[in-house]
This record gives sequence, C-alpha cells and structure tokens, in this order.
Amino acid sequence: MSVKMKDGIVCPTWDDVENELFTPEEIAESNLRVALIGEIIKARKEEGITQQELEKRTGLTQAVISRMETGNTHTQLDTVLKVLAAMGKTLAIVPINDEVRREAPTAKEMRT
Repeated sequence: MSVKMKDGIVCPTWDDVENELFTPEEIAESNLRVALIGEIIKARKEEGITQQELEKRTGLTQAVISRMETGNTHTQLDTVLKVLAAMGKTLAIVPINDEVRREAPTAKEMRT
C-alpha cells in the first residue's frame, strides 16, 4: 500500500519498506528488542533512577547505558541482566503481550 503525498508523489508506507528489507524473523526480533528496552527504560524511570545513578550501581558507563536505551547497539544478555539486577529486577519467560504480538509474525507465518 502506498501513500499519496500533498504534492502528488506516491510513496510506499514504512510497513512496505520494512517488509521489503527485512525478513519476518528480523522484524519479530526487532519488535521484541524494542519492547524489552522499553520496559527497562520504564522500570528505571519508575524507580527514579538516572542513567548516571545506574552507572554507579552497575559499573557500566553512562554511555553504554544510553546506547542500550536508544538501541544504538546490540546489548549482550549479561549487560541487560546487570542493569536489571541494579534496579532489583530480573527477566522472566512470559507470553508476548498483545501489542508486540500484533507486530510480530506468528510461528506459522515464520515457517511460510
């Protein structure tokens, strides 16, 4: 599906471009990564912790925390766990929530 702009130019939607550039698996992985980082940021803000305070608690630099939160790096699991532990949190294996599920393909879609 394309979008017609004010000047008459027809442009593809982001979904069109995304589906052309990335596999369903890559899109699903990206959606999960965004959801995880979003929850980490939410937890940090709910606790009233700044990135600088998290730096002191984790031993990671504020720059590393910032890159993780902005998605400018592929953060390793041990780094995520260190950040979560510093906030008194942990990871849990739970069903994917509906918002992420809507964006991510089903297992059946990924097989086809």
